[in-house]
Amino acid sequence: MFQKVLIANRGEIAIRVARTLKEMGIVSVAVYSEIDREAPHVREADEAFLIGSAVPAESYLNIAKIIETAVEAGAEAIHPGYGFLAENAEMARACGEAGIVWIGPPAEAIEEMGSKTRAREIMEAAGVPIVPGSTEVAKDVDEARKQAEEAGYPVACKAAGGGGGKGFRVAMTPDELEEAFEGSGREGEKFFSDSRVYVERYLEDPRHVEVQVLADSHGNVIHLGERDCSIQRRHQKVIEEAPGPHVDEEMRERIGKIATAAAAAVGYRGAGTIEGMQVGDEYFFLEMNTRVQVEHCVTEMISGVDIVREQILVAAGEPLSISQGDVDLRGWSIECRINAEAAHKKFAPAPGPIGESYREPSGPGVRVDSGVEGGSEVTPMYDPMVAKLIVWDVDREKATRRMLRALSEYDSGGLTTLIPFHEAILATEQWAKGETCRDLMEDREWLKSTAPADAAPPEPSEEGAEMVTRDYKVEVSGKLFDVKVIGAQPGAGGGAAAGGKKPPKRERKAGGGSSASGEKLLSPLQGSVFKVVVAEGAEVAEGDLVCVIEAMKMENEITAHRAGKVTSLNVAEGAAVNSGDVIATIE
Repeated sequence: MFQKVLIANRGEIAIRVARTLKEMGIVSVAVYSEIDREAPHVREADEAFLIGSAVPAESYLNIAKIIETAVEAGAEAIHPGYGFLAENAEMARACGEAGIVWIGPPAEAIEEMGSKTRAREIMEAAGVPIVPGSTEVAKDVDEARKQAEEAGYPVACKAAGGGGGKGFRVAMTPDELEEAFEGSGREGEKFFSDSRVYVERYLEDPRHVEVQVLADSHGNVIHLGERDCSIQRRHQKVIEEAPGPHVDEEMRERIGKIATAAAAAVGYRGAGTIEGMQVGDEYFFLEMNTRVQVEHCVTEMISGVDIVREQILVAAGEPLSISQGDVDLRGWSIECRINAEAAHKKFAPAPGPIGESYREPSGPGVRVDSGVEGGSEVTPMYDPMVAKLIVWDVDREKATRRMLRALSEYDSGGLTTLIPFHEAILATEQWAKGETCRDLMEDREWLKSTAPADAAPPEPSEEGAEMVTRDYKVEVSGKLFDVKVIGAQPGAGGGAAAGGKKPPKRERKAGGGSSASGEKLLSPLQGSVFKVVVAEGAEVAEGDLVCVIEAMKMENEITAHRAGKVTSLNVAEGAAVNSGDVIATIE
């Protein structure tokens, strides 16, 4: 067994891996960027090394530096977690060349499954059902049109090297294909350095059901049941659960066989996930993730298997600690991703500092995998996940109640997160029925209703004094009540501040897809301007796209808040923008 392992990641997954290493008596080595010097994952590890600046390409994506650090630290193996280099075949090969064990599948399996078209081709040959569409990339939009006609509209344009919702664009009609094809290629190039795109049928309301597999180098391949990850925004998961609410024993056995056959077909080794689409009783292969998943926790909760531990055992050449017959799935588990996002603003990233009041829930059946604490800061440099809140109980209804209890205990320290969204959606009839909730996820008015109670900016009173919200605890007849009072600022009487002067009115910054104040269109988030699609003097209608701001690995479309003429444009492609900056004036 290994004596020392380097964790090539940050945040909650780095802490998650370090904890298992500690339980196994293995020394853990953390790496960190300059901006992560005080991050909790640095303290959690036994040793820690600086590897570069905050820019991922110069730190967490710097293969040469990570290998150099592992050698310097005397680490025998590297665990990549997920994201960053976890599915990078070049990284896997670099480990081998340096005499370091890669805690993951062979580079060949990563390459074959990393290419979505090649994966579809392999699965089709192995008898695994795939979504109707092409197994070849389209060299241009004309070829994409042919693929779309063969697959049948609506279609999905997908980056060949993509994953995690990146490089995924939908064309409901032929008129939308060119834009979807180009957008998919652009995202594929940006996130995966691969602009190739292929086309397949778009299943409009399928369930996203995936199967956890484990394989060792002794010929053993097993599965740990399925997870349902149908609650998504921008094709990225926000809530996951296990088992699947619409998977019976017959389907579980069938898709389990599909998953193990798929893993065996590529000579897989380690932990991996076969993602698929469930439509009624049908199940189609979607893709394979050659790493541990963000949502592996729900499978651990119902199976009792430490998936990270199995990864390490397999990498060390040992057989899996369990067989298929040993797998015993019990109860129900739900995971909510606590992302720094504003669901009421179309899931706009919301980086910022975390106050000292930050408190994570606990109690029976509650698990929190987090990478922050009071005093931490969620920066725009990395993805928006703050933590994962996971619960377990004997059935889905009780697990839902437990999750709602845990969410109510969570104090985010003033950071805007998805907690209000999770509380709202888990209380709906759609969730209770096990629906995909896509209608709610696409309903802007419903999403606006999930705004935190203190999200609305203060309104000025008629006299001009600014109205503020204050929270009090009031005891009446021995019972404590929470009371919210909205009124003039303390010291302001009859609209006048102390000294008799009225305070100036503040410019309001309303929520939604963008922020606006009268004629001014304001940026709702901090990031960099990826694309500007209008020019000064252009006429726009309400809802027209003005620009795209990239923040925390996501593209955010900023739309016109009113119809009119763009009389000034204050952003340019590649420029930085802060929350509240004026993007444009529309008169």
